Amino acid sequence: MKQAGVIGAGTMGSGIVQVAAAAGWKVVLFDQQSGMVEKALASITKSLASQVSKGRITQSEADDISHRVTPGSSLQDLAHCDLIIEAIVERMDVKAAVFRELETIVSENCILASNTSSLSIASLAASCKNPARFIGIHFFNPAPIMKLVEIIPAVQTSEATRDLANDIIKSWGKTTVLAKDTPGFIVNRVARPFYGEALRIHDEGIADIATIDFAMKSIGGFPMGPFELMDFIGHDVNYTVTETVFHAFFCDPRYMPSFTQKRLMEAGFLGRKSGRGFYDYSEGAVKPPHREEHFLLKLIFDRILAMLINEAAEALHYGIAGKEDIDIAMTKGVNYPKGLFEWADQIGAPKIVDILDELFARYHDPRYRCSARLRLMAEKF
Repeated sequence: MKQAGVIGAGTMGSGIVQVAAAAGWKVVLFDQQSGMVEKALASITKSLASQVSKGRITQSEADDISHRVTPGSSLQDLAHCDLIIEAIVERMDVKAAVFRELETIVSENCILASNTSSLSIASLAASCKNPARFIGIHFFNPAPIMKLVEIIPAVQTSEATRDLANDIIKSWGKTTVLAKDTPGFIVNRVARPFYGEALRIHDEGIADIATIDFAMKSIGGFPMGPFELMDFIGHDVNYTVTETVFHAFFCDPRYMPSFTQKRLMEAGFLGRKSGRGFYDYSEGAVKPPHREEHFLLKLIFDRILAMLINEAAEALHYGIAGKEDIDIAMTKGVNYPKGLFEWADQIGAPKIVDILDELFARYHDPRYRCSARLRLMAEKF
């Protein structure tokens, strides 16, 4: 029986533990913060009980999964692991220090991985004496439910490490996509316009948040509108990812954060978790009404979707991932109703190019520059 280690007993870490244990692996969970491991184990037990009540697993299976999880009291307890996934605070210095210490403890064959959503895998790998065994393995929250996992090799990662890590995560029942080590990888890069362009439309006074959300759900079929989703994710998380990607891309205007969202975060209005974000989640609060003029809803939808498709085309153009992997990532990682390239084929790439060129002509803002790959798609359409 293989053994995995997970460092970080927060929501993501406990979810990864559950996934690995459900796949038959022994798992050691460690967190240096007192009480976090116990809290995570209780969360896993509650999650398994829910699955039993829904008939997805038997009580015996739930018990077996729980028995495969062991709390660790120090990093030394991870000495015999075949794979260790770190899921701690998104700080390069903290993560690097953990991996430097881990290398003195684990075997030479142990794969070291980070669940980071936005930090450079190459920089993390460089903290190791043997960077060839280091890789990014990015789960999506909640890990037991979300099928997608991004596999991100660094320039130092060996092919053997990449292939073995990919095979392991597939054996855990996940759908994997390979992504180049660039800011945001696939999903957190390609999804930026869903939030950023919605915020821009709102900040310009073109439409209110309820109308923008309604447009993306009613016309696009998205399960949540951008403002609902930002509130759900939490502005402390969503804004930080946007800001990180913006700076990592040398302040490209395509990823520019919004002061509107920043002010919410600074005020502590983080969304559902704090009871207030773009919407009020207090008891008895009434959701604001939305407008229903079709021309306005279509304008909103076309503008945001065009920016999403453009970002997907740009990711393809620079070899971040293949077309199929990008569509899989967006449908399984953030539950988009269709892959963006599938959407482009249905609408027609020439129409998407026209929308972007019109926006660029109106604003003279490089955020609306059309991807060279999208123009090529339009020429061949």
